[in-house]
Amino acid sequence: MKKLLFLCSQNRLRSPTAEAVFSEYPGLEVESAGLDRTAENRVSTEAIAWADIIFVMEQSHKSKLSKNFQPFLKNKRIICLDIPDEYEYMQAELIELLKHKVFPLLGTISS
Repeated sequence: MKKLLFLCSQNRLRSPTAEAVFSEYPGLEVESAGLDRTAENRVSTEAIAWADIIFVMEQSHKSKLSKNFQPFLKNKRIICLDIPDEYEYMQAELIELLKHKVFPLLGTISS
């Protein structure tokens, strides 16, 4: 079982879409959260500790994650997907982009 954590700023559009999409696949446990103080579901140290792989949507998210949670990131795999904040929740183009970028990184799990 791979545990995936998807992070964006507010946890309203990109990361909840990723959570909804990938939680449907066997062999994956998926959560999402936001990095901003005003995020609907703010990232916690528990979520970081739980995750095998942490996906951030933008480089700025990776920087913010490192700045605020550095002690908890040791031996964590953090991957920037480079997906800009220009999609709506569950938008078809966002779903396809997520699948295209994430599945190759998961190894044996396929789309």
